[in-house]
Amino acid sequence: QVQLVESGGGLVQPGGSLRLSCAASGFSLNYHAIGWFRQAPGKEREAVSCVTSSGGGIFYKNSVKGRFTISRDNAKNTVYLQVNSLTPEDTAVYYCAAAAYCSNYVSIGNIYWGQGTQVTVSS
Repeated sequence: QVQLVESGGGLVQPGGSLRLSCAASGFSLNYHAIGWFRQAPGKEREAVSCVTSSGGGIFYKNSVKGRFTISRDNAKNTVYLQVNSLTPEDTAVYYCAAAAYCSNYVSIGNIYWGQGTQVTVSS
């Protein structure tokens, strides 16, 4: 069964950090670009970062640049999103997607999606 499963979300205080994971099963992430997206309550889903299949291309939305770090471990079939210096504006459900390629920080041709992991930033 093909699955992407996000984990690592939670409740964190402003300024805090989390490491989100996106683990694949039933297929290899090695041949896919991976995009991270988020959707805040009442807002549309937005892309925040993308990494190419080789890992050689890494891109971020300006508002998260310097605070978020995307990485991939193809041996573990997992992609990570380290999120630091969190603010309440980062509160959202975070999703990963296996895609064809990155167009800057937006992954294109998303064929598999995870179910999301909730990140809540609050004091």
